[in-house]
Amino acid sequence: MNTYKIRFNKSRGQEGRGSMDHVWRVFENGKEFLFKNLNITTPIKSEKDANGIDYNIICKGYMKIDRDTSTAIIMAKIKVPDAETI
Repeated sequence: MNTYKIRFNKSRGQEGRGSMDHVWRVFENGKEFLFKNLNITTPIKSEKDANGIDYNIICKGYMKIDRDTSTAIIMAKIKVPDAETI
C-alpha cells in the first residue's frame, strides 16, 4: 500500500508544471505526478505541510492512471481486469 499526498498545483501553466487544467499534484511515495482530475475512493485526512502554511490531503492505497482523461484514481484495493481484487 502506498502513501499519497495531494496538493493544489499553484504553479500550473508554467513551464514544466502542466497546463492550466493540471490542477492536482499527486505525490506517490515522494514521486510527483500532475493531473487534471482526481477520483479517490479510500479514506482521506488533511495535514499541514512542513512549511506550516499549505495543507495536503493524505491517503493510503493504490493509484491507477487514466491517461485519456488525466485522472488519478486512488483506491484501497488494486483491481486487475478479469481477475480477483487484490
